[in-house]
Amino acid sequence: MSVIGSKRLKGSMDPYVLIQYKSQERKSSVARGQGGSPVWNEKITFRVEYPGQGDQYKFILKIMDKDTFSTDDFIGQATIYVEDLMAVGVEKGTAELHPRKYSVVRKDQSYCGEIEVGVTFTRKVEEQYHGEGLGGWKQSDDY
Repeated sequence: MSVIGSKRLKGSMDPYVLIQYKSQERKSSVARGQGGSPVWNEKITFRVEYPGQGDQYKFILKIMDKDTFSTDDFIGQATIYVEDLMAVGVEKGTAELHPRKYSVVRKDQSYCGEIEVGVTFTRKVEEQYHGEGLGGWKQSDDY
């Protein structure tokens, strides 16, 4: 998944994006001094399984304001649903949601800006050796 940037977030801040997919969480860099129109242009990778357990195929992007002497402030969040993207990616080996704008909303669901994000899904088949998945390491029987 690539975090491209955000547009028209209101106010003076040092924003970053906390991205959640199921139990995984990743964080972008802090866009210091970029105010309400930060650009991250970062590639952030998640491990996903499709089909897998649960039906929550979505990324939650929480835009946060980095504070030095207090808890970081929640600005708003956007949600990207990716089940269809994963289905196509599993079938074809890769699939992409070209960068597009998603609405960022506050806790009360009021609009507070947009974030532009592109998502790429690439199928990776884990190799199996002797019936065991060894995470990419080949087992050697030589001593």
